[in-house]
Amino acid sequence: MKVTTEDIKKLRDLTGVGIGDAKNALQEAPSFDEAVTLLRKKGHAKLEKKATRSAKEGIITSYIHAGGKVGVLLELNCETDFVARNDDFKLLANEIALHIAAASPLYVSREEVPENAIDNEKNIYREQVKDKPEHMQEQILTGKLEKYYEQVCLLEQGYVREPEKKIKDLIAETVGKLGENIQVRRFSRFVLGAE
Repeated sequence: MKVTTEDIKKLRDLTGVGIGDAKNALQEAPSFDEAVTLLRKKGHAKLEKKATRSAKEGIITSYIHAGGKVGVLLELNCETDFVARNDDFKLLANEIALHIAAASPLYVSREEVPENAIDNEKNIYREQVKDKPEHMQEQILTGKLEKYYEQVCLLEQGYVREPEKKIKDLIAETVGKLGENIQVRRFSRFVLGAE
């Protein structure tokens, strides 16, 4: 693929990466879309490398939705106060809070789902697949459990603005831009009149 300055600018605007990273991705990938995918994968790789680093700085942000009937408080952490003050970091926090208001996740990640909730779901799914051939039951059960995680775990959910992109992908993109570990520590979602 021939790399033009317009392509580099377009890729930088879309992903927020530096000139060198954008140019290299365009040279490596056979198409523009695949260059975007390549940069997303690199963002995930950076996220995995940085995941062990301490993220004790960050912000608590709020979001009020639907005429004051739904509200969210979110703690999003990073490694330094410099990044916590960065506009891209603040935008990420706002987008995640908006997503929580719209999508109603129950947990941040699948590791937070209580074992009894998983066992309960497995029992329901086993009952649903009991008439299927035995060799297929475990595969179906695994697939249904994955769908459950996508419904209740924030990081596994499709982002409300771009459903093909998961929240963990959105975070990985920002990690790629800012170069720091970013973690959703916790959130609370409030609905007027709900108990």
